[in-house]
Amino acid sequence: MPSSSPLASKVNAVFIHVSNLKKSAEWYSTLLGVPFNKDEVKPPVYNIPVNNRTGLTLDDHSFDPGFSLSPSNHVLFNFHTDDIDEAYRFVKSIGAEITREIERFGDFAYFNFRDPDGNVLMICNN
Repeated sequence: MPSSSPLASKVNAVFIHVSNLKKSAEWYSTLLGVPFNKDEVKPPVYNIPVNNRTGLTLDDHSFDPGFSLSPSNHVLFNFHTDDIDEAYRFVKSIGAEITREIERFGDFAYFNFRDPDGNVLMICNN
């Protein structure tokens, strides 16, 4: 096995495949409480402004006519929150379908929900 790699030990960006780029960009911006300007959304991708090293990119595959969207029924990744109950109420208030109610294990808690295209996401407090 090689002792080194030319790759950085970090995830650069997470891609979420979407059917309607503007709708998803607005939904994810609302979910994360970040500014949104629909005039800045230009196919095929939109980068959600996040405050971390890992980016969040929405991709509508508008330049890939052979692409067929197949939403994930498994958690793609998770978002962090300091208050799981507040996050749960907020996600419900924006109309997201909850797929798993809050599970609590000591100080750790999480729940799952769907984005507008049916992808399953998670929010956890740790």
